[in-house]
Amino acid sequence: MASQMQPGGATRRLHPRRLLIIALSMVVIGAAATLLGWNIGGWFKQIFNTFTTISVGYLLAAIALATVQTTATAFAWYSILRYAYPGSNIAWLEVLACYAAAVALNFVLPANLGTLVMLVMFAAIIVAATFAGVLAGYVVQKLFYTLIGSAGYLYLFFTVGGSFDIQLGFLDAKPLATAILFAGVVALLLLVGRTLMPRIRKLWQQAKVGGQLLGHPRAYLGRVVLPEAISWLAMLGIIAVFLSAYGIPVSFHTIMRVVAGNSLANMTAVTPGGAGVVQGFNVLSLKGVTSAANATAYSVAQQLVITAWSVLLAVVLLARAFGWSDGKALVRRSYGQARERSSEQSAAHRARRAAKRAARRRPVASGDLKR
Repeated sequence: MASQMQPGGATRRLHPRRLLIIALSMVVIGAAATLLGWNIGGWFKQIFNTFTTISVGYLLAAIALATVQTTATAFAWYSILRYAYPGSNIAWLEVLACYAAAVALNFVLPANLGTLVMLVMFAAIIVAATFAGVLAGYVVQKLFYTLIGSAGYLYLFFTVGGSFDIQLGFLDAKPLATAILFAGVVALLLLVGRTLMPRIRKLWQQAKVGGQLLGHPRAYLGRVVLPEAISWLAMLGIIAVFLSAYGIPVSFHTIMRVVAGNSLANMTAVTPGGAGVVQGFNVLSLKGVTSAANATAYSVAQQLVITAWSVLLAVVLLARAFGWSDGKALVRRSYGQARERSSEQSAAHRARRAAKRAARRRPVASGDLKR
């Protein structure tokens, strides 16, 4: 009988009842799709046929652009870390390997946990580094991408007819509620800031180290903004290559629609690499440009190819930079620490919420009643 191995060597049998439930579920889904007029068999066949039409030339172009994208952003990280910790003899290959590992892990781990793993790895390989300092470096590294991403959203707002009204129409429809909302958000931020101020001051002293490069504008523009702009253009190139591979019209407007959809998918997805969510947003982004089946095939192909190449590149670079055994141990140890940090933050948040609920439910003291 088929079985699956679980951690610790225990086995879990696939009972016939479970297999029957899975089979019946597939039959029900297929029947419902047929009743709704959706030719599910033809849809899957169309996706498969579209998926197999991509040529080797497009694959090589996408792989080359993905390598440029990863390498350029890694160089920005290398510059940030060198200015933050000038006496630590930071090696370029090690930074490149750590960043490549983060890119690969973000494709296979949920909630962009690979980024947190990378920060832990940087703190581990740089003797003088603290996690707060590396985290500040992450803020510096994200400045350009935040600005260029915001510019992309503004482009869509002003070029897609009615999108600005759809997104911000509530401002005119309910001005009082909008004013109360913004005032409440500002008041909440001020209260949270005052409560956390002592901790923020302590972390700021460590974080200032990670942002040293911002004190050198010319170096920041040449060593961070420029390579990240190259990386961003390479990302646009990857999208253009796969759009062209699937016969989807390539234009700046179409590419920006896909970029905005991917950004929203990454912010809302909890699945590894945003699988499923990215495909849904891509179908919406390409609505009216190509069929849903072709948009899905494009999205799946791009994600599979870039994921496979990112994992392969990360494995090669980690083995080259740290050796096979040490590289594997570094990733495993950093992943464990990243999960611990994530769990600690979640537990602390739950504890604070429980304490607040308990304080609200606490009975009034007898002395207060007398007053």
